[in-house]
Amino acid sequence: MSTCAKSALITGASRGIGRAIAKAFAAAGYDLYLTCIRSEALLQDYCRELEEEYHINAVDFCGDMGDFKTVQTLFAKIPRLDVLINNAGISHIGLLSDMTPQEWRRLMSTNLDACFYTCKLAVPLMVHEKQGRILNISSIWGNAGASMEVAYSASKGAVNSLTKALAKELAPSNIQVNAIACGVIDTDMNRCFSGEEMQALIDEIPADRLGRPQEVADLALQLAQAPSYMTGQILTIDGGFL
Repeated sequence: MSTCAKSALITGASRGIGRAIAKAFAAAGYDLYLTCIRSEALLQDYCRELEEEYHINAVDFCGDMGDFKTVQTLFAKIPRLDVLINNAGISHIGLLSDMTPQEWRRLMSTNLDACFYTCKLAVPLMVHEKQGRILNISSIWGNAGASMEVAYSASKGAVNSLTKALAKELAPSNIQVNAIACGVIDTDMNRCFSGEEMQALIDEIPADRLGRPQEVADLALQLAQAPSYMTGQILTIDGGFL
């Protein structure tokens, strides 16, 4: 990694919103640490692509961010960090009564525990530099809740509360913590819906379309460059849905 370029860690960066965020930050000149849980070859190829196109350094890491030892291994490779973006997440659609404890724990591990682990290890690096930005990718269902997505809604509601509380804790250290509550974004996570179900959902969105990953990425970059007095905020991007 360059000693002068800013650096950003983006979890879940092999596809969807994370992939778009990685490109936006690379275009802005950030050196990158990108993670995935399974698509190692895809992420490696993407890192090389970003390096060639934007002349930055990109390090790929494959592992489960919901496992603390794995996150420790990742951070052993990171000497300094300007921006942490907690994007990795999974969903679960179905009745709460049909959900197994194992499914609940896996979702909470990926969506919530991972945020704790990465923040725990990123904060000392940022305190040392007397500055830093933490951005958590959340969901409108963390604000309002969604039927058939109780666990997902609960995890994102917790991420929102973590964001607000940690922002207060870190404000004296000049570290800003914010979140983006995404509406329905056109990613693989939403491919589980049939065409008819998706159209019914779009019909409820005033913007009359799904959000684009690039739109979330643009907002993420803006937050990384926002005035330092802006912290503890949950910014919604949902086409007017809620």
